[in-house]
Amino acid sequence: MSLFTNPAEADAGAAAAYIEAVLGLLGDRDPRSVLATAPDDFASLVSDVSDARLRRPEGPDRWSVGQVLAHMADSDLVWAYRLRMVLGGDRPTLGGYDQDVWAKRLRYQDVDPHESVRQFAQTRTANLELLDRVDQASLDRVGMHAERGEESVRNMIRLYAGHDLVHLAQVRRILSPEPQTEE
Repeated sequence: MSLFTNPAEADAGAAAAYIEAVLGLLGDRDPRSVLATAPDDFASLVSDVSDARLRRPEGPDRWSVGQVLAHMADSDLVWAYRLRMVLGGDRPTLGGYDQDVWAKRLRYQDVDPHESVRQFAQTRTANLELLDRVDQASLDRVGMHAERGEESVRNMIRLYAGHDLVHLAQVRRILSPEPQTEE
């Protein structure tokens, strides 16, 4: 299992390792810039790729690009809710979810990949517009994440930017030219 896998049943140590890996990938990049450019980055990666290739899983028990894109759209919906709960409430509980269960039950394999990119871009725009309206002190408001503990809006911004980078790299890897075999 990759460090970038965050299963719902993970213990606190695994959740901490996931956070460290995601934030390490972000490094010193400006998270706001990563968040703003990710929808276009995904759109560019898949714009000229056939539907069949977008829907082909990377391997057994692995996601396709289309499933990754559906995950990105849903992930930003979850973030939209979490942001509003934290900004509008007092230390609310933030539930976790099992991304693999969502992928299966919400039938990510049947979602139009380009529609997922559109939905992701639309939700991301709304999330960034919300963040543009809040003052700096509001970025330190916290919620209690069921798996990761106390989480501030400021930290969420960094985590979601790192999450974008994880999945951009995944899509690039899946779409990389397949090795040629000699006959």
